[in-house]
Formats: sequence, C-alpha cells, structure tokens
Amino acid sequence: MDEALLAAQGERALRFIPVTDFPLLKDYVGRGVITTATYPARQFGVGSAMGMMKAARLCPQAIVLPVDFDEIRKYSRLFKNTIAEIAPLVQDRGVDEVYIDFTDVPGGQREGGRVLARLIQKSIFDKTGLTCSIGVAPNKLLAKMASEFNKPNGISIVHEADLQEKIWPLNCRKINGIGPKAGEKLARLNIHTIGELATQDRQWLIAHFGKSTGAWMHEVAWGRDNSPVVTESEPVSMSRETTFERDLHAVRDRAELGAIFTRLCGQVAADLQRKGYVAKTIGIKLRYDDFRIATRDQTVQAYTADAQTIRKIAGLCLKRVPLEQRLRLLGVRAATLAKIGETPVFKENSALAQIKSAQAVAADPMATDQLF
Repeated sequence: MDEALLAAQGERALRFIPVTDFPLLKDYVGRGVITTATYPARQFGVGSAMGMMKAARLCPQAIVLPVDFDEIRKYSRLFKNTIAEIAPLVQDRGVDEVYIDFTDVPGGQREGGRVLARLIQKSIFDKTGLTCSIGVAPNKLLAKMASEFNKPNGISIVHEADLQEKIWPLNCRKINGIGPKAGEKLARLNIHTIGELATQDRQWLIAHFGKSTGAWMHEVAWGRDNSPVVTESEPVSMSRETTFERDLHAVRDRAELGAIFTRLCGQVAADLQRKGYVAKTIGIKLRYDDFRIATRDQTVQAYTADAQTIRKIAGLCLKRVPLEQRLRLLGVRAATLAKIGETPVFKENSALAQIKSAQAVAADPMATDQLF
C-alpha cells in the first residue's frame, strides 16, 4: 500500500472519530481561546477569540475539537486559489475571507452578481467540500456587511437603493472598523443603529471622535467607501504570541519561559523566511497576571530573519521591562520589514556586533540576572 493511500485512509479515519471520543467544553480548564464555533454553538453566544472558560459557561454541552493549523492553511490556499481562477482580482483578508472585484469578470453583472457568486460557491464546494457565504454590493464596506446576512452558504445582494432598508437598521458595530470602544461611546451618545449614525451632522461627529474618524463615520453610515480591492499588499509586521496555561515567573520559571521565548523567536524567523522578508525592528509583548500589557522594541541597522539574532534583539527588549510580576502571555514581533534582496547587503555578523554593542551599554547590568 503506497503512502498516498495510507494518508488518505488516515484522513478518512480522523473524519469518522465518534463524537463521544471528544471532550466536552464543560470539562475544559485552562486559558485557551475559541478558534471558531459552529453555527449551533454560536446560538449560545460562543464566538471566535472568546476564552474557552467563558464559552464553557455559555455552552457546556459543546464538544472541543482539536485544531490542525497545517490543514487549515492547506484549505485556505485551496479556497483562495479556486476563487482566483474565476475572478483574478482578489484581496486577501485572512484565513477564510477575501474581497473580490466582479467588475470586469465575464458574467459578473448578471442578476446583480448572483450568477457569478453561485459559480464561486459551487467551485469552492467541489474543490474543498466547504460552503461559504457571499455578499455582493457596490463597495467593500457594504459587501462585508452583506456577507453576514444569509449564513451559512447564502448569497446576499445589496444595491445602493437598499441602504435605508437593509443597512440602516443594523447596529453600528456591524460596520467594519467600529470596535468595542467606539461602539460603547456611540451608545453613550444614544446612537445605536447605522441609521441613527447617518442622521448625525459631520461636524458633530468630528467634535466627538476627531477629524479623521468622525468624517469616516459619516461617510460609512451613508454606505460610501471608495477603497479599491488591493491584490498585493506588504505586511507591516509579523508576530507570534502565546498565553500560558498558568502564570509564569521570570525567575522561578526561567527555564520554561526561556524555552517558550526561543520557540516564539524561531516561529517569527520561520514566518519571515517563508514569506521572503527580513526585519530590523524586533519587539516583545508581555501581559502580566493583572492583565496590564507592556511592549518594547529595538531597531538595529542590519536586517535579519535569523532566529538566533531575533532572540538576542528580543532579549535586549526584555531588559527594559519589569519582570517581578508573574506573566500570563509572551509575544515576539518583527517590524520594519523589507523583501529579501531589496535591502542593503546583509551580514549576520554585523547584526550580532550591533547587539553585543548594545548589550555592553545596557542601562542596568543587573537586569541580566532576571532574564529567561
């Protein structure tokens, strides 16, 4: 029996594991977060990025399924490649979301875009076995909201004339870009729906939310969005972070923290190398046991995508944060990115020399005693 057949049989076996073999959410103890939730679970208020302990209180009878990120990435690529074969102008919006420009696609305007949307749904299902919901609208702002109307596996068409009927009754938080804080402030001002937001004077919104945000709120409340579908974009940064199962102390748990820190730096380096980038700003993020967050970063002259170098630079950042308190999260970030081959001649020794020089002038020589 060849390897391909073995792999296929293994995949089928995983798909038919009895539901009773998986743990229940009510028995979960830890600090994990929900990656995604099925539609039945969402009816109980469970959603992506929610803490699993909170989700357990909302829906204790739910089952916990393991996450295979390699498999997710495989299907994500297949999903996007399938769409691009039909409509090449595609903007990546994460693992499972894209914007598509139908304008010049043959048949893209038939039935207001519904015909092409059905073709895309069928092609995705044929290639992956997955369903998807599609919103079709004159711009990205309205298309994003429309995509939420008819889940799962629905198609929703929104025309400019539908603004008052379909968009204005929605809560302001349905606008992509209005987060929890802005939503709370709007609620305090007795503005709850997009329609109520649209009735506000532009200058009044600017007075309360600032020139840029206030003017933007006025535009989006009226369904206006001129942003194009961007097929290529450069990442601003790449990062990896992890929340610990228990709070860790920089001294008493030094070995464990050190291993985690090294792994995160290696993951960031691997991400940079896989995507063809180098960085010269390295940063860290800490969340203490009281949920306060501390961030620091260090910029050097030479670009790098080397795990050892990234760890050394990130270690310098650690010297500049208090480490007496227990930690619940640790993260490493790479920024000031450039494509490999588009930077000055890169020599790893030069980067290491900069790090050694910086270490020699560290403000607190005793700080090294508490590093992990």
